[in-house]
Amino acid sequence: MRELSYERRIQLLALAAGFPGSLIAMLLLWRGNYSSGAVWTLAFLIFSLWLGFAFSLRHRVVFSLQTLSNLLAALREEDFSLRARGARSDDAMGEVMIEVNALGEVLRQQRLGALEANALLRTVMEEIDLAVFTFDNNNKLRLVNRAGERLLGRPEERLLGFTAEELGLSACLEGEAAHTMELAFPGGSGRWGLRRGTFRQGGLPHQLVVLSDLSRTLRDEERKAWQRLIRVLGHELNNSLAPIQSVAQGLESGLLSASKSPELNGEATASILDDLRQGLSIIRSRTEALGRFMAAYSQLARLPQPKLLPVNVTEWICRTVKLETRVKVSVDKGPDVVISADMDQLEQLLINLIRNAADATLETGGCVQVGWSRKGAQLDVWVVDEGLGLPNTSNLFVPFFTTKPGGSGIGLVLSRQIAEAHGGELTLKNRSDARGCRAMLRLPV
Repeated sequence: MRELSYERRIQLLALAAGFPGSLIAMLLLWRGNYSSGAVWTLAFLIFSLWLGFAFSLRHRVVFSLQTLSNLLAALREEDFSLRARGARSDDAMGEVMIEVNALGEVLRQQRLGALEANALLRTVMEEIDLAVFTFDNNNKLRLVNRAGERLLGRPEERLLGFTAEELGLSACLEGEAAHTMELAFPGGSGRWGLRRGTFRQGGLPHQLVVLSDLSRTLRDEERKAWQRLIRVLGHELNNSLAPIQSVAQGLESGLLSASKSPELNGEATASILDDLRQGLSIIRSRTEALGRFMAAYSQLARLPQPKLLPVNVTEWICRTVKLETRVKVSVDKGPDVVISADMDQLEQLLINLIRNAADATLETGGCVQVGWSRKGAQLDVWVVDEGLGLPNTSNLFVPFFTTKPGGSGIGLVLSRQIAEAHGGELTLKNRSDARGCRAMLRLPV
């Protein structure tokens, strides 16, 4: 039986199922009081019905299975338009057909969604201003978008199948997965931002390379930085040179008038000398202020890289708080935490924050509070004052911007640079629960 096909087995089982009944019926006919003609006629009818029902059973079973096979073959060929008709839920084969129809509808919806998503992805890849390349495990190019074609100066059909080395992209498959690098291509050269990832297609590994041109963005940012720097430098230089020029002109006019006078008495000579002393004092003070400004600028531009060593947070904060004696500074102690940082730079950062808070609190007669807490892998250090608050938060970290008489305007800028050099961040905002400002320093543990 196992060597026979499924259709043959169904046929033999159908014949075997009707054989006992047909045999008993013919035996009864032979023993009955019937004529030989009637016996043969009835035997022929019984035999015909037996075979007819057996072949009909085989046909029904095989036809249903062939229909099911055709539906599954259509699904395999991604033809989701075929459906089984007359499927009913009150019989076993009908339930199978209903489930196959439902499967076809689900696959059709998924196929439609995949096609729409693929069309959207292709549209996005063609329209974005980023060069996208896909390489197989042999470093051969398998996919490139329109920006990549412009960058390499060749159409897609003249790029696919070439290796990364032949296309001048071998450096993009080496090094870190995300970094910047200097590259030159037929379609452009400069500084590029590289992002590289991996995926599998057809069971084989592929690499996705995305290149973004940073030259224009860096030039724009550089131009803005120079504009801000020139504006600040021009402002400070004018503040110092204008009074120097005015005083110099006044002294020149006084000396010219004195030289034209034939005789000068003692009071006139003393007045001229007094004017000279005052003018030179003004010139000296303004040049000293200009020197302090340039020294502050040099300090801001030459911040060294932090030397990371274990730092006990409790000792760092408690020692720094004692340096401020003008106002009362309370400490809200947190957990014992040890971080990897540069102690000298962190002390300078905290000194700047506490000094600013104390300056603000002196105007209102309040106090300053310093505390810290740990949230997972982050350390939060805050400095809260009871001053008048921040009138303008947009210029807090602009170099040389200050609202305090005699301030240099680099304290907060320097503090933020120290925080970012340690992988952290520094924010300042007005308090919502009371009057004053809250400075928040967040560092990695």
